[in-house]
Amino acid sequence: MTTGAEAAAIAAAIANAIKASGAIVRVEPDDFLKIAAKVNNPLIVVAEGGWMRKHYQYLTSYKGLIFFTKSPQPISLGLNAEIIRAGTIWVPN
Repeated sequence: MTTGAEAAAIAAAIANAIKASGAIVRVEPDDFLKIAAKVNNPLIVVAEGGWMRKHYQYLTSYKGLIFFTKSPQPISLGLNAEIIRAGTIWVPN
């Protein structure tokens, strides 16, 4: 059982993680591709995830915001994208 002090510490840790993540905008895969297409040589972070069902996660930045999408199948990122493969991507809910 969690004490009040432990619960407060957990809540503070979650709040700090959200602050550290900055502004993350969740978009659909099609919208993600449209945003990435606006940048010459976009930097895109890609990770595969899922335990029961595999999924693919993508992050890129545009005009100071971070855009995130998740797809059940890989999305075609184009030849001009610089890809960084990550073990995992975690974004707050």
